[in-house]
Order: sequence, then structure tokens, then C-alpha cells
Amino acid sequence: MEKMLKKYLRVPSKLQCKRGATLVEYALLVALIAAVSVTTITTLGTNIKAKFNTIAVAIGP
Repeated sequence: MEKMLKKYLRVPSKLQCKRGATLVEYALLVALIAAVSVTTITTLGTNIKAKFNTIAVAIGP
């Protein structure tokens, strides 16, 4: 009986995988960083383009 109880109590610890959880957490962080980077670069690119157009119009043809 004691052997079976010990075996039963060991099963949940084997089912928990902390390594897999951290992998998922890192993947979510990478996805979030990528999304923020793309949004920031797109916004900055649009703003810089507008500034250059303003300068080009001011200089004239």
C-alpha cells in the first residue's frame, strides 16, 4: 500500500513540466516584442517620411 501511495504521489510531479512553461512564456515575450517593434518602426517611418516631404517642399524643385 505504501509503495502504491508513493507511486501515486510522484505522478503529478512528473506531469508538471516547468521547462515547457518557460518556453511558452519566452515565445509570448518574443511575439509581444516583435509586435511592438513593428508598430513602432511603422509609426516612426511614417513620421520621418512626412518630415522629409516637408523639407523637400520647403526646398522646392
